[in-house]
Amino acid sequence: MNTPASREGNLIRYVIYFIGYLMVAGVVKLVAMNSSIHIWDLILFATISLAILLFFVYRFNREQRYFDRSFSGSWLSKYGLTIGLTVVVTILRIVVCWMQSYGKLKLYGFQTTYLRHESVSGYWFLMAAIGVVLPILQEFLTTGFLFNYAFRRNTVTTAVLGIITSGILFSLLNWQSSLPLLIINALFGSFFAWSYLHTQTLWMPVYLAMLNGIILLIMT
Repeated sequence: MNTPASREGNLIRYVIYFIGYLMVAGVVKLVAMNSSIHIWDLILFATISLAILLFFVYRFNREQRYFDRSFSGSWLSKYGLTIGLTVVVTILRIVVCWMQSYGKLKLYGFQTTYLRHESVSGYWFLMAAIGVVLPILQEFLTTGFLFNYAFRRNTVTTAVLGIITSGILFSLLNWQSSLPLLIINALFGSFFAWSYLHTQTLWMPVYLAMLNGIILLIMT
């Protein structure tokens, strides 16, 4: 139960992490639907999101003792790669937003909600929630914990299956009623998963996912 070889233990742990994420996502949706955001909404969001985030970080760092990772330095030390991936995510997200502005793609659900209750406080709340908190938690679920538990073998087949699964899971966590948006989210999620395998550090996909969310909000 307490080792990576325990499938039952891994499944139970992953379900617990998933429930924690749903708690934060539920609070975000509840607060975002309000026409005005009150201080108690922010306190509730901050308390739950911080607790779950710290829990994720603690568990992930603790579990790294059981997993063989060949880290090759900080992701920030790879300036060329970091800049290149930043440019790719930025361009792709701008293209998607451009297609949305011309009606070629539907808006995301939270964009519609924000435009219905447009406010300065609502904008900054979504910036914190959609641009920072949820992307971090999602990358723990779709890359960190997922690859630690289910796709640990060092084979090309395992890597490809892991990237595809991660992309699909990322899309489901960012569920949209539009099939094109689901596919786009899956592609972004797969790209983030690839960056994780390429750099062997969770901070790269976390950074890219946050960048993706922030640009999406700026372009709304």
